[in-house]
Amino acid sequence: MTHELVFAVPFFRSPTQIAIAAGVTALLTSTVTAPPVPAASGPSLVHRPSSVAHNQPDGTRAPQQTQRAPNPVIAAAGDIACSPADSHFNEGAGLHNYCRQMATSRRLLNPKIDRVLTLGDNQYEGGHPAHFRASYGPSWGRVRAKTSPAIGNHEYRTPGAAGYFGYFGEAAGDPSRGYYSFDIGAWHLVALNSQCSELAPGTGVDGCALGSPQNRWLRADLARHPNRCTLAYWHRPPVFNAGYGDDSAVAALWKALRAADADVVLTGHRHNYARFARVGAVGQRDAAGIRQFVVGTGGKNKGPLSLAPSDTVQARQGDTFGVLKMRLRPTSYRWQFLPVRGATYSDTGTASCN
Repeated sequence: MTHELVFAVPFFRSPTQIAIAAGVTALLTSTVTAPPVPAASGPSLVHRPSSVAHNQPDGTRAPQQTQRAPNPVIAAAGDIACSPADSHFNEGAGLHNYCRQMATSRRLLNPKIDRVLTLGDNQYEGGHPAHFRASYGPSWGRVRAKTSPAIGNHEYRTPGAAGYFGYFGEAAGDPSRGYYSFDIGAWHLVALNSQCSELAPGTGVDGCALGSPQNRWLRADLARHPNRCTLAYWHRPPVFNAGYGDDSAVAALWKALRAADADVVLTGHRHNYARFARVGAVGQRDAAGIRQFVVGTGGKNKGPLSLAPSDTVQARQGDTFGVLKMRLRPTSYRWQFLPVRGATYSDTGTASCN
């Protein structure tokens, strides 16, 4: 890169002054070549929301993202911003048990958080573009530049989830799919679409089942990225998780992840928080299985806890809004539930990858 520096030289009278001025002028008006910028070394994470997404082998458009810290920090939650027409909206501040998206978003403003994952139902009640601008935008939208979203059922109340895809743009992946993947640190992350019927509208085809385009893409993507640690996230929990799940279709996605020795799944939909033991392909305890976190505490409202007995539920609460923070180390992870200001609930721990 070259820069031309031009300076104005004042009028001088003596020969000595003129000679000096001429020499200075020649030096300062010459072309200066900037030293080359050294190539970055080591892992890095730089989100480029305006860059062109790269094509994956099956043609899926995925957001272009690269790496940064060797132990990056992510934060996640779903079921986030209530409608500005909600009686509890209160100019975006919400009330005690409702519309607390502004309070949860403050947990995301820490510059040490490298990436924010949304777990669906980002904007109620139907993901309308104007509602995204009025509710999600002033709260969680403050960190949109480092957000990798997942889609929920409420977004599809606007045909084609146009509000969601329009708001997030390339970061949300191909609008005909709503699933994509990327690496962060040593980890591989996969955002999936649990609205299975929306992937083939009007056909009755299960868009998550074995043999579906999404399922085939997922299996191929996991084969291409044999990272030691893998995390997947979507909206609806699998049906087998102690009454928290209500979608049997996504069990096929879970099986594909288990076959690839994935480590963590994050979901929302239930408006509370739960952490599960590692489970296998059909929900049985499995020491080498996948640990699920349900983090539906993004702010919309608090929901009742499941009463179904299970030995897989290790922690749960339905009284506190907040986000899940995770530090992704090369062979392990640490989690911490961060409650909104003034709340005291906490759940922390560490675990190794499979």
